[in-house]
Amino acid sequence: MKRTMAVVAAAALLLTGCGGDPLKGGGGAAGGQIVIGSADFSESELLMHIYAGALTNAGVQVTTKPRVGSREVLVKALQDKSLAVVPEYSGNLLQYFDKQNPAAQPDEVTAALKQKVPSGLEVLEKSAAEDSDALVVSKELAGQGVKSIADLGPKCSQYVLGAAGEWKDRWPAKLTQLYGCTFKEIKTTDAAGPVTVEALKSGQVQVANLFTTASAITANGFVALADPKRLYPAQNILPLIRSEALDAKGKEALNKVSAALTTDKLIALNKRIEIDKETVADVAKEFVTQNKL
Repeated sequence: MKRTMAVVAAAALLLTGCGGDPLKGGGGAAGGQIVIGSADFSESELLMHIYAGALTNAGVQVTTKPRVGSREVLVKALQDKSLAVVPEYSGNLLQYFDKQNPAAQPDEVTAALKQKVPSGLEVLEKSAAEDSDALVVSKELAGQGVKSIADLGPKCSQYVLGAAGEWKDRWPAKLTQLYGCTFKEIKTTDAAGPVTVEALKSGQVQVANLFTTASAITANGFVALADPKRLYPAQNILPLIRSEALDAKGKEALNKVSAALTTDKLIALNKRIEIDKETVADVAKEFVTQNKL
């Protein structure tokens, strides 16, 4: 695993066309090199590399810092200027800044988010690509009539959920409120990655929190449960930046990325990484080239 991450990191530097130490500061429009970070899962790392490639082509000096951590860590890093740009998801980011905000549909989520982002930070244009959290079950459990979270609700006390560590700080109260669902146990796995997938495959957990663009859902015959009451709000992908870090040209480069991304494209890109085992940096570089970003 360490060797793989080293290869990815090296590829990232080739993609962004720069050197330097990404730990020495986020930089800015007037301060030379900027640092783009990602959360601790492959799709976020993919988006980080796509942003880096687009900004490099726009003349911005960029370096990357993959797998920084959770949203809590990333937002703090933007605010302390150790990062300049991170890929984000509109609904979860809004909930982070305003836990009680009821916005659920894409446009209303983005409009509310723009009002709630702290001073000094900024969200750019959202993409059509949406990657929501989803509660996922095995084909066998779905075959027993569990097709939506509403079906799951009365039975939750029988089941163990596998999810990233931060899940239990964000969603249990709302899940109970909307669906009457309180799990027997919430087992910490990873952020919708291979640990979570394996836990569901092996029966260590009966329900897993995965992302709707995850290739593992189709590959393993899992079923993503419908969410009629909107436990999870719309999750359009968009850049979260430190406002001073990018000039108008840099922001426009990222807006062009958002215009090029669709959910179907993102699913295909994830498959190449998760199933076909291509490197994240190579997949990102090809996307940037093909879409003339």
